[in-house]
Amino acid sequence: MEPDYYTRYPPLGLLKISTLHKSQGDYVKLVRGNKDVGFEPDMVYVTSLFTYSWEAVHDAVKFYKQRYPMSKVILGGIYASLLPDHAALSGADEVHVGLLPDAESLRPDWDLIPDRPSGLLFSIKHLVEPSHKKVILWDNNILGNQNWREIFDDLAAIGKVVDFNQGVDARLITDEVAMKLKKIRFTTLRMAYDYKGIGPAVKRAIETLSLYGIPKRKLVFYTLFNYIDTPEDFFEKVRDLLSWGATSYPMRFEPLCSLKKNAYVSPNWSKEDLGMVAAARRVLGFSGAFPPYQGLLKKFMRAESFEEAFKLWPRGFKKRMAKRLRHTSSGEHIASKTMRFGGNLDWRQVAISQH
Repeated sequence: MEPDYYTRYPPLGLLKISTLHKSQGDYVKLVRGNKDVGFEPDMVYVTSLFTYSWEAVHDAVKFYKQRYPMSKVILGGIYASLLPDHAALSGADEVHVGLLPDAESLRPDWDLIPDRPSGLLFSIKHLVEPSHKKVILWDNNILGNQNWREIFDDLAAIGKVVDFNQGVDARLITDEVAMKLKKIRFTTLRMAYDYKGIGPAVKRAIETLSLYGIPKRKLVFYTLFNYIDTPEDFFEKVRDLLSWGATSYPMRFEPLCSLKKNAYVSPNWSKEDLGMVAAARRVLGFSGAFPPYQGLLKKFMRAESFEEAFKLWPRGFKKRMAKRLRHTSSGEHIASKTMRFGGNLDWRQVAISQH
């Protein structure tokens, strides 16, 4: 089962477990949240995501333990693997750490997803359904894959919109990579500008992609802050990206095992500094990002410090800028495409298997 936390994407681990159980003749149902599933299951698989979303996970385990006391409740996923001792406090009968080897190589059971007909395309191919409108890649370093050329060729041949959700490594952008990316349909290409030392590689990536006809307005860079950097480092990274014509999407560092979101404050930062970034994203930015529109670019280029760059404009200024931005094609693209998550896929469903 998938607890009732925020996510727009299907629980691939549960879908693979479903394939495993169906191959053994079991009946499987997928639901989301705490609800009566209509029968007494033998096993209830509860998945988990970020550690700071643990409360919804514990609520789910408690609900299914009480509703189906004879069922075995197995808790797995990211949170359970990172903090198994804390996950055990949920009351689950078993906390599974890591992958499930028997299921990992199996095809996800898309038949559990509403309005997803069976049938396969090509080869990336065995994961892509004809009805899918978008291909979402979760690989943290797709260009580090020795088969990236074949993967990119498949993506170009499939012809569907591709979302490089975890980004591509700007340091690995070459002429060959740019040529192949040009043949793939995507609305936004995400990369990262984590620390100042990779600035030259980031700039070179932007220039190379632009040379091959990929518009700079499509390039969005996750920009890390609240880590080992200082506010001045962050200011300089955002200013770099704006001056190079790309969009900065600030990413606040969160410790891997944090139990509360946005509670961590780096030794080099203060709560006031972090508050300035949050306010600037709402007031100076669009959809949480800083696109290189003229007013913002001028503000950052004239600023001499973090405080000066991130202080807010007078009341009403953003509305005037937004109205001006909407009248340009690049403005429409930036305002609508810089959000990290897209589409309208929303899950209301929990993987349960019955022998």
